[in-house]
Amino acid sequence: MIAPKQVYVLLFNARTENEGIHTLQIGDRNVVLMFESEDDAIRFGGMLEAQDFPSSSVEEVEVEEIEEFCQSAGYDCQLVESGMLALPPEKNVEKTDWQADAAPTQEPEISDLDRIRRQLEGLL
Repeated sequence: MIAPKQVYVLLFNARTENEGIHTLQIGDRNVVLMFESEDDAIRFGGMLEAQDFPSSSVEEVEVEEIEEFCQSAGYDCQLVESGMLALPPEKNVEKTDWQADAAPTQEPEISDLDRIRRQLEGLL
């Protein structure tokens, strides 16, 4: 199978200073799911909301860019092929690295994800 060039990921507070990306914790590793299908990503986000997660948005990114982000953040990534039914785990971590209601920092920093988004928007 040919790997896709674009995938979809779930972001919380997209395009804000408090942006976060959804990961699964598998063992001691954080894994970013890269959905081949936008519909599958939307469905997964809806299932997360049913588990009382904050609302997420589905964002399209280049595979290479999200792989670079994951490598720099020490995360793994996994492709969810179109039509594969990905289900959120029944048990969620008690404390996340990201907080939905966190106050913005005094001096905003440009995260790797922001840099990637700006590069992608520049292509459009």
